[in-house]
Amino acid sequence: MTLSSTLRRLLPALAVLSISASPSAAPAAETTDPYDGGWHFTLTPYLWLPNVNGRLNGQFPRPIAPGGADLGEFSASTEIGPNDYLEHLKLGVMATGEVRKGAWSAFTDIIYIDFGDQRSHVRDLTGPEGRSLSSVDRNATTSLSATVWTLAGAYTLVRDPRGSLDLLAGFRYVGIESDLKLSIRGSDGVLDTTRRASRDLTEWDGILGVKGQIRLGDGHWHMPYYLDVGTGSSNWTWQALLGVGYAFDWGEVNLSIRSLSYDFDDKRDADLRMTGPTLGATFRW
Repeated sequence: MTLSSTLRRLLPALAVLSISASPSAAPAAETTDPYDGGWHFTLTPYLWLPNVNGRLNGQFPRPIAPGGADLGEFSASTEIGPNDYLEHLKLGVMATGEVRKGAWSAFTDIIYIDFGDQRSHVRDLTGPEGRSLSSVDRNATTSLSATVWTLAGAYTLVRDPRGSLDLLAGFRYVGIESDLKLSIRGSDGVLDTTRRASRDLTEWDGILGVKGQIRLGDGHWHMPYYLDVGTGSSNWTWQALLGVGYAFDWGEVNLSIRSLSYDFDDKRDADLRMTGPTLGATFRW
C-alpha cells in the first residue's frame, strides 16, 4: 500500500480528530480553566496539505542559441499540489505544543516534509531582463526537504465570553533543500536544454503577531485565528490561519486554512509559499 493511499484512508478518521495546524487555538469549552494560575499543557498533532508555490532562478547554458547568442539567466515559478506530492512523500512530521500559566504562555510548532522527484507545473518562465518564454514547452520535476520551526511567547490581552486575543513574539527557523530540474523545448531545437537549479536555505527571523479565537454560539463552536509577520535573514515572512472548530472535554477539533510565505533576499534566488487546509487534534491536560 502506498503512502498516498494510506493517507486517503486516514482522512475520514482525521476529520473526526482534527484541529488547526497553528499554535493559535485557545480552548473554547473546558472543564478546567486554563487561566486559573496553574500549569496547563496542550499537544496538537496535525495534517497540513498545502499547495507549494516556489520560484527558483538559474542559468541557461552559455551560449544556448545559434551564432553564440547568450540567453543568460532564467526564473521559473512552479506549483505542486497534494495530489502530486503525496505519492512521493517520504516523511512528514507536524505538531504544535503549548504551555500556559495564567495570562502567559509559550508555544512551539514544528513542520518537516520530504518529497522527491515530483513532476511540477511551471506557471511562468522568464529569461534575461524579464522576457517571457511562454511560447516554449517546459517541464519540471522538483524535490524538496523543508523544516519550519516556530518558538514564541504570548500574553493574553483580551479574554471575555466573545473570545480571546494574545500578543506573541518569538522567532521562526526555516531550512530548505530544494532541487528543480527544468526541461525546455523551443522551435527548431534552438532552446532545447535541461537545466538544474538547487538551493539550500537556512533562515532565522524574528516574528510578532496575534492569535486567539472568536467564540460562536454556545461556546463549543469557535473560530481560531493566527497572524504573524517577521524579518531577519530573509526579506520578510508571514503566516496566517483562520478556521472553525468544536471543543470537547478532552480537547478540540478544528478545520482551518493556513498560509506560510517567505520572500528570501536577492542572493538566495528563491521564494516560497505554502497554502492549504489543515486538520488534526488537540489534547489538553
